[in-house]
Amino acid sequence: MPKKILITGGAGYIGSHIVNLLGKDEQYELTIYDNLSTGRKESVVSGELVVGEIEDLEKLEALIVDKKFDACFHFAGSIIVPESVEDPLKYYFNNTQNTLNLLNLCIKHKINNFIFSSTAAVYGINEDGICTEETPVSPINPYGKTKLMTEQLLEDLSIAYPDFNYVVLRYFNVAGASIDGSVGQCSPLSTHLIKIACETALGKREKMFINGDDYQTKDGTCVRDYIHTDDLASAHVASLEYLLEGGKSDLFNCGYGHGFTVKEVVDVVKKVSNVDFDVELGPRRAGDAPVLLAKSDKIKSVLGWNPEHDDLELIVRTALDWEKKLK
Repeated sequence: MPKKILITGGAGYIGSHIVNLLGKDEQYELTIYDNLSTGRKESVVSGELVVGEIEDLEKLEALIVDKKFDACFHFAGSIIVPESVEDPLKYYFNNTQNTLNLLNLCIKHKINNFIFSSTAAVYGINEDGICTEETPVSPINPYGKTKLMTEQLLEDLSIAYPDFNYVVLRYFNVAGASIDGSVGQCSPLSTHLIKIACETALGKREKMFINGDDYQTKDGTCVRDYIHTDDLASAHVASLEYLLEGGKSDLFNCGYGHGFTVKEVVDVVKKVSNVDFDVELGPRRAGDAPVLLAKSDKIKSVLGWNPEHDDLELIVRTALDWEKKLK
């Protein structure tokens, strides 16, 4: 009998890649719960889509009671760092309160395997920007703070309820589109660098901005660890398999362990697209750390995760090909 999996936010950028990958495996029966505020129904290429709000607890609980899920992936969160600084209440309502309510239902109805979409933003700023799972956490924006709150809540729940186990995945900079071309990033309000650069290369934007060039990095722009969406999706599948096989609660970084500056990324997009688009210098964004790089030895060791797409040109090419499909 297939394992029944609830995926909140599964119509969004990252959620849709997990749906795409899990949907190819007959041992899973997927239910996607999404309000389509940033995702879209066309991105749900497998499973059953139920349109609803996380705060609609009556509808969500009825679904959970009916399906009797074996595991839950939680992607339904707000993720834009500058917006979290400008509108922290939105982030505490959506990322903290709504997640608390979802977890309450999971505990109540014995969904004992939970996979949480967290972020490298929990680390804040450290001396060299290289983060292991033991690096002290000190988020510098409400987005990172709300994600850390959920991590702490999960830890407490796993202590109070021994049958409840979770995996927290701390993403670094997710980019690209699926290798098979099925899904990619659709949100017109995206703040992701590679998507913005691809939009500019294709003439969807007149120009793009680099946010600050006075950081203490080799060319003054921020350094980030870019991970391909399909590699991130495979990390989620490995996490699910780990929990269903009896694995205990844990957290893992998801990145490649090396990074690129903003200027380097822009240069690669220009190279791949063969377009010398207009780039202007803008002010720093609120809440940006100069450097964020992952040490991902733990997930490789514990979950056997083996990334296959550690290639910035490949990441850009898939993002660009996907962007060409969007109207």
